[in-house]
Amino acid sequence: MPKSFVQAGRLSGRVSETQIQVRRIPFDAPWDWLAAGWRDLWAAPQVSLTYGAVFAVTAVFLAAGLFQFGLQSLILALAGGFLLLGPLFAVGLYEVSRRLEARKPVALRNVVWVGLSAPGQLGFFGVVLMFAYAVWLQLAFLLFMLFMGARGLPPASEFVPTLLFTPHGLGLLVVGTTVGGVLAAIIFSISAISVPLMLTRPVDAVTAMAASLEAVYKNPKPMALWAALIAGFVAFGIATLSVGLIVVFPLIGHATWHAFRSLVVDAQ
Repeated sequence: MPKSFVQAGRLSGRVSETQIQVRRIPFDAPWDWLAAGWRDLWAAPQVSLTYGAVFAVTAVFLAAGLFQFGLQSLILALAGGFLLLGPLFAVGLYEVSRRLEARKPVALRNVVWVGLSAPGQLGFFGVVLMFAYAVWLQLAFLLFMLFMGARGLPPASEFVPTLLFTPHGLGLLVVGTTVGGVLAAIIFSISAISVPLMLTRPVDAVTAMAASLEAVYKNPKPMALWAALIAGFVAFGIATLSVGLIVVFPLIGHATWHAFRSLVVDAQ
């Protein structure tokens, strides 16, 4: 791990990265996280599904806004960027899993504002994710301008044929997928366990991101599987007109807590 990350964590006066030990895990560990997340979801369905419903409704309203302004072709870019903020939105779900694990009562009032009392720098990390989201959207608009030019955005009915059967559409598809994939990989790497870590320990955002990077570095195959599973479940949720997100979002949120517990030594 780069020394600059370690030093940054120490300068903040909080828990240093050297006190956060990351385990190596087996390749199939993400399936266990999903199984544990599924159990947590149905152990507290009222809270979990409420979170999922709010997330799904928000996604629907954002999509409706794009249709209202004739920007339907940006739905996929908006959805991908919106999901960058998912780890922060799921703070309450991590708290639900933590309470279930500790055999504490679970109620919506106990978890909605839990992020505000977190010992770590969740607020600063939220700013980092918002910045990444803004970069994501700016890149999407830039690529559309570069490849579509004066043609403008095609209507939703012509978007897929334009992508697949025109030179400029294929260029946008290849370059956009590559750029988006690189940015998504970076965000996943710094956020895989960062939020649960800051929820439970008084660590600064840089230290938390460094620990998350270390988890990915030490476990490239299982973390790649985990990223693919998240992408697959989210794609399913979006394909069902966001209805599937009601279950998918809390499932991934609870599973992320168990990923944190599995990856970090003495995680609480």
